[in-house]
Amino acid sequence: MDRSQKADAVAALNATFNEVGVVVVTRNRGMTVAQTTALRVKMRESGASFKVSKNSLAKLAIVDTDYAGIGELLTGPVALGASVDPVAAAKIVVEFAKTNDKLEIVGGAMGSQILDEAGIKALASMPSLDELRAKLIGLVQAPATKIAQVVTAPAGKLARVFGAYAKEAA
Repeated sequence: MDRSQKADAVAALNATFNEVGVVVVTRNRGMTVAQTTALRVKMRESGASFKVSKNSLAKLAIVDTDYAGIGELLTGPVALGASVDPVAAAKIVVEFAKTNDKLEIVGGAMGSQILDEAGIKALASMPSLDELRAKLIGLVQAPATKIAQVVTAPAGKLARVFGAYAKEAA
């Protein structure tokens, strides 16, 4: 990799660090290409990314970002999972690590808050942004549905009374 390619890689990583809500640092010794590809596909499906990067380039990229504190985690063969949704990357990595013992969660960060392995697992247990939005919409719609039922109930009763009188008159 020549100097311009390294500069491009650092710039791309820096842009990623400035956009995402969470970064998960993993160590993946002994994972096959197929396993890594499967993890990348799952991450992409959930709107996250998973990238193996040189530690020296990643350390340069985190300078002047909220993720500057993860520099000490970048030792050995690491890969970075990142997502805008603060839960997505953590959730996918933790689920994948349960089925693959070669993927080790080192730690990560959510903004300037540094997380250890337990913190990443706790973050993964939280509902995702989409799940929270769905719950919120459900809570907002529930009163409207109940109001509609209450408003239409008297009209339905009135219609049944008129129907009963019509049957008696006939």
